[in-house]
Amino acid sequence: MNATLTSLFEPLHIRDLTVANRFVMSPMNRNFAPGGIPSIEIGQYYRRRVDGETALIVTGGIGIDHPTAIGVAGERDCNVPELHGAAIDGWRKIVDLVHAGGGKIIAQLWHQGPMRLPGTGYHPDVPPGRPSGVWGPTTGRRSSFDEATRARFAEETRPLTDAEIIEIVEAYGRSAGNAAAVRFDGIEIHGSHGYLPDAFFWEETNLRTDRWGGGRRERSRFGAEVVRSVRRAVGERLPIFFRFGQSKPQDLDAKLARTPAELEEVLGPLADAGVDVFDAQQFVFDLPEFPGSDLNLAGWAKKLTSRLSMTGGAVGLSRGMSDPNASGPPAPFNNLDALAQRLERGEFDLVAVGRSLLQDAAFARTARLGLPFADYDPSKLRALS
Repeated sequence: MNATLTSLFEPLHIRDLTVANRFVMSPMNRNFAPGGIPSIEIGQYYRRRVDGETALIVTGGIGIDHPTAIGVAGERDCNVPELHGAAIDGWRKIVDLVHAGGGKIIAQLWHQGPMRLPGTGYHPDVPPGRPSGVWGPTTGRRSSFDEATRARFAEETRPLTDAEIIEIVEAYGRSAGNAAAVRFDGIEIHGSHGYLPDAFFWEETNLRTDRWGGGRRERSRFGAEVVRSVRRAVGERLPIFFRFGQSKPQDLDAKLARTPAELEEVLGPLADAGVDVFDAQQFVFDLPEFPGSDLNLAGWAKKLTSRLSMTGGAVGLSRGMSDPNASGPPAPFNNLDALAQRLERGEFDLVAVGRSLLQDAAFARTARLGLPFADYDPSKLRALS
């Protein structure tokens, strides 16, 4: 192994979770759970990454136990796994398969919020759960969606009531309790990409004037209450990860915070509520987040909250997703030296690898042995290989 990469292969302890190295499979929604029930093929897909020396798996989004949680986000079929009822036994088998290979796995809890298209999902008659009934800006922004899809999202719905918000907070706790019961090693709350916690954070989708709206700290109240609900359900043993980011599908250039002080207003309440690890979603890990500092988004999360953090974005690739100046697929690119240097400086603690792990299930071993990275095959983004 290249001596400069040693830090990437050191173990890390987070509450009762110990990971063998710093490589984490980034949560990616695979949509291979018809009727909400995960198949053993999903477990085998995760196990291949464990056998390839990925220390920790974060599942793709798992719908929480609430009828507003899951539907179609964009043009893909639903087929999103749940974590209650008949789905519980499927997850138990998957967790056992990962553990049998020596790996660790945490459940990512998901409520799509405004990103669920009306009339879709397992409860199509139930409207999407939106803080203020709005999807967000539909014109004049650089978006993940084409104009026709944005128009489908644009129809306003009624805002969530206070009672419904409390019900959803409690649903996160129920789902976290189910995850603990099947021996997941931790919980991640999906709080980026315009999904429900993120929709409360963002001023363009949270127009509320009650206790769930207001300034940045007040708009973080929902996320903090979700963290508390999860902690009550799982106790002190399991770590809680929280995924956050700046950009949104409605606006790829959006910013929750334009300064470190503003970011602290967003993340501080979440840290106080009990987050152990901030999973910072960024297009490219090796870019500074704010002027005047080389720290990336994960670095700022760690500095401002004194919690652990996880970085990601174009690990092993020449460019990130949604790069406006690039066309065609990215190329393999060994940027691990830069990654290790930032890790050694204490900027972050874990590394989320997404598309590179879809190209090569043994990406972590490939990195450890200094072997060439796999060529990029776009078809693997849709396959369960």
